[in-house]
Amino acid sequence: MEATFGKFFDKVGSFFTGGDQIPWCDSDIVVGCEREVADAEKGSNDKLKGECIMRLSWALVHSKRAADVQRGIAMLEASLAGSNSPLQVREQLYLLAVGYYRSGDYTRSRQLVERCLEIAPDWRQASTLKKAIEDKITKDGVIGIGIAATAVGLVAGGIAAALSARKK
Repeated sequence: MEATFGKFFDKVGSFFTGGDQIPWCDSDIVVGCEREVADAEKGSNDKLKGECIMRLSWALVHSKRAADVQRGIAMLEASLAGSNSPLQVREQLYLLAVGYYRSGDYTRSRQLVERCLEIAPDWRQASTLKKAIEDKITKDGVIGIGIAATAVGLVAGGIAAALSARKK
């Protein structure tokens, strides 16, 4: 019985804290990836440059800084058109979905992760992101309903108080 209550409170706590399993990235990792890209641009190896840009894109969309996330989204959108391998497209779509998730555009994020799952239906990482997106949408909907219900209650209470005061 105690274990059941513990699980219940863990789920409720997770719901309101919005916990997800998507990792965050520190700014020092972003700086390191930027340095890698700068070094790779000095050389002539396009494959190495592409790998460094993908690592930087990953770091940016996983950053805690909104400006980094937006920069990562822009980089990924620019590079998506030049992608020729399905694996590379899948990875870029996933990272874009993470970026949009981090920036709060859950509808766009869900669309992109669903495209990833069309390419690779068994991809656990994309499935986990899709669940996090759906949980966030559900949580935001429940909070919105709660706010609306509270507003209606306050208005109704104000009207009742005004009518009560008028009768006296």
